[in-house]
Amino acid sequence: MKAAVILFPGSNRERDAARALTLVTGAQTQIVWHAEHELPAGTDIVVLPGGFSYGDYLRCGAIAARANIMNAVRAHAERGGLVLGICNGFQILCEAGLLPGVLVRNAQLRFVCREVLLRVERADTDFTRAYRKNDLIRIPVAHGEGNYTADESTISALEHEGRVAFRYARADGQIDVADGPNGSINGIAGIYSEKFNVLGMMPHPENYIEAAIGPTDGRGLFESLAGALKAA
Repeated sequence: MKAAVILFPGSNRERDAARALTLVTGAQTQIVWHAEHELPAGTDIVVLPGGFSYGDYLRCGAIAARANIMNAVRAHAERGGLVLGICNGFQILCEAGLLPGVLVRNAQLRFVCREVLLRVERADTDFTRAYRKNDLIRIPVAHGEGNYTADESTISALEHEGRVAFRYARADGQIDVADGPNGSINGIAGIYSEKFNVLGMMPHPENYIEAAIGPTDGRGLFESLAGALKAA
């Protein structure tokens, strides 16, 4: 299994993502500079990590979405390759047109950095098979622009096609947008592409993988990826 973690100016979670991939999946992981034109040969999964690419100027992810390497990422996704965008990576995927919608300022207009509960909406994708449907998992968030929004037809399609990956939830598993960290429509914390091979999510699963330093609820995502690629 080979993984590529894309590094943009201003990224700050690339090493966390690379460590999670290596530790949990055993992948040969390479950090790839944004100015490159090609992914490493044999890349199975591409990860766009969190951070503040290009200082979040213009719109979050807008400049990074036009980096040289994104043409290769787009081609990888079109071939059915797996792509994971975390936090700023989610923003970049939306700006690049690999996922619909956009991430805007949090409803409270404040940066939020805390643990949240996520409800796993489906457990039959390459990213979630290590979980069970409706599992509640604890994952941290750290963002100022995590408020997912899209037009009514896009939201309807995401819901109808089962492309919502995770939602911000209460301890009883119910969704309450008012309790979420950013005001996202329908409590959306992550979404899939039409082929379910691209996942964008605001929370950081890569930070919750080691019992020695905290909860391990994020391991399931990386274990799911390892299983999917092994099966392939």
